[in-house]
Amino acid sequence: MALENGEWIMRGLAWDDPYRIRSPKELVNWINEVGFLPLFANGVKGFSAEEHVSPDYWWSGDREQDPWEWREQIASDREVAYGKFFGGKAGFISAEWLPYFANFRRDGYDFDSAWEDSRVNHREKLIMDVLTDKDSEGDIVWTDKDILSTELKQLAGFGKGGEKNFPGITTDLMMKTYLVTAGFRRRRNKKGAEYGMAVSILLPPETVWGYDRVTSAYSEQPKDSWKRIIDRVKELYPDADDSEIFRLIGKEPE
Repeated sequence: MALENGEWIMRGLAWDDPYRIRSPKELVNWINEVGFLPLFANGVKGFSAEEHVSPDYWWSGDREQDPWEWREQIASDREVAYGKFFGGKAGFISAEWLPYFANFRRDGYDFDSAWEDSRVNHREKLIMDVLTDKDSEGDIVWTDKDILSTELKQLAGFGKGGEKNFPGITTDLMMKTYLVTAGFRRRRNKKGAEYGMAVSILLPPETVWGYDRVTSAYSEQPKDSWKRIIDRVKELYPDADDSEIFRLIGKEPE
């Protein structure tokens, strides 16, 4: 997606191109094949969903053809992770690669440990406290309820007269893989009828895929997980500039 002469231009493939991705299922299959994928075009040419779908149906509302609608379906199906994982922008990570992102981005810290070591801030904790609790033995447990982000904002004390920058804080939590977008749902009025745009459901990935699976790469050094991810991008896009890759993935952890 590029801004040209005041107009947003979508990249993509011709309708009759045999390599064009034609459905959410095809897109998920490709995400699982490559491992992880930004939604929109970026500094690494070809490394996005946008560049492999038709540019003609974005934001059309056509659930069969609109990639913006596809992302809702993909997030809700929860086969792969969806969230703002790439330079604060949206994208997908396969279940196979999610543990490596979690290990690298968290630097091996669960959220409660990160809080104890002052690696996360107060506003991040307000949000995570709504989505987590402790059992009788003091171990962390995750909510099994789908809380709309509009509800989460209120429950965490953001908004008028409260904490500021809810979108920025949730983006930070997704970049650290403490949150994912686990689906979308439209709000309902007092009569139970749906209205308005679909609202995201934000959950810890442990809620969706389980703690053991999400943290299964904790046994290796975070920098080794980072190198796996970087090497995968370079394998797929050998001509990509290192600075552009680091902008999307992040720099090597210390």
